[in-house]
Amino acid sequence: MKSIRPINFFSGNSGSDQNIILDSIADGVFTVDKDWRITSFNRAAEKITGVSRNEALGQLCKDVLKADICERNCCLMSTMKTGEQIINKKVYIINAEGRKLPISISTALLRNKNGKLLGAVETFRDISIEEDLRKVISQKYNFADIISKNHKMLQLFDMIPDIAAGGSAVLIEGESGTGKELIARALHNLSSRKKFPFVAVNCSAIPDTLLESELFGYKAGAFTDAKKDKPGRFKMAENGTLFLDEIGEVTPSMQVKFLRVLQEKTYEPLGGTQSIQHNVRIVAATNKNLEEMVKQGHFREDLFYRINVFKIILPPLRERLEDIPLLIDHYVNRFNTLQKKNIEGIDEGAMSVLMSYQYPGNVRELANIIERAFILCKTGIIEKKHLPENLFASQTKESNAEGESLRDVEYKYLLNILKQNNWNCPRTARELGIHKSTLYRKIKSLGLQLP
Repeated sequence: MKSIRPINFFSGNSGSDQNIILDSIADGVFTVDKDWRITSFNRAAEKITGVSRNEALGQLCKDVLKADICERNCCLMSTMKTGEQIINKKVYIINAEGRKLPISISTALLRNKNGKLLGAVETFRDISIEEDLRKVISQKYNFADIISKNHKMLQLFDMIPDIAAGGSAVLIEGESGTGKELIARALHNLSSRKKFPFVAVNCSAIPDTLLESELFGYKAGAFTDAKKDKPGRFKMAENGTLFLDEIGEVTPSMQVKFLRVLQEKTYEPLGGTQSIQHNVRIVAATNKNLEEMVKQGHFREDLFYRINVFKIILPPLRERLEDIPLLIDHYVNRFNTLQKKNIEGIDEGAMSVLMSYQYPGNVRELANIIERAFILCKTGIIEKKHLPENLFASQTKESNAEGESLRDVEYKYLLNILKQNNWNCPRTARELGIHKSTLYRKIKSLGLQLP
């Protein structure tokens, strides 16, 4: 290995003065020459990486930091090629103990007093504590893959274990994309039936003529193509949970059959002559108001009361605006893993658009929006140009997203919540899941006037 002479990049300072200055900095700092070999390495860099200065000097920086971006997307290389600084990019390194460590890095070109390019400098800091805090927050607002900090959803999280422990039928009401099946799976996984199957049926996707045989099965010879017995979904879900999605779409004749199965706890396969007893818990879901359908005569009242022993109502995403940043962060992390990318997040303009949108497709639609943005985004930050056009064209709020800043959106949202709570700040803080002192600071920063 060639001899490396430490670069004195502080004009007018001696090499020892340079080391004293660098060692007084809390962040890790190292410099490289144009061959990517380390020419200086401060004390904080030693502490974070576990590599001593003597070991690091002269080494290729990728061999010391062993960062996840060294081979495919080196920040120092990018800065050397383009001249552009990189600020606070999160990466992972492997320290001397072999532990994966999250750090935040910034890079810049290194020139002498005459402007000649000498190499590059990188500063970095350990963000393990921040990452641990993020995980704690994520766990606090994450329940069985359902992510929310909305007060109604948090109340639901508290109730789900108790609902799951009982064996009663449950009805889940909510718009498409709100996570009804996730709730149903959580009820199953937290119940005594968790070792047995969870079987889902979308009642609206199967024609009525086939739904009966799909649910109850059939005997050989029941119809022309029935060569052998076929078990239905009830049989497959024995001792477990049967999730009947879109129960509001079934016809009156099927409603009668459902009622008998729930009342008698027996069913007959198509073409069969003997009733079969079942031990299946029913969880039904709908995106319609079944109570209103009963009043209009479109849904049987007796069946409604059979499946509605306990009702869960999931609020739409437009009523859970505080969840949008949390969900975006979740999907960014998920798609980074799936697509092997390193997208850092979204900028304020894109966040403003996403906070202003009404989400007819709810959480599922938000996930699709972020996945689409991942395909188009090349810069590391999702911008407005990566979002679908319909988000701009279909604004249902009075002000459009192009002219509304994130601060404006936040102001309107907080004002609305305060009004709903009669300007009661402690109650508003509880609803938002924050401390009241945080709320007061936010009110002051946004310039909100309390009556």
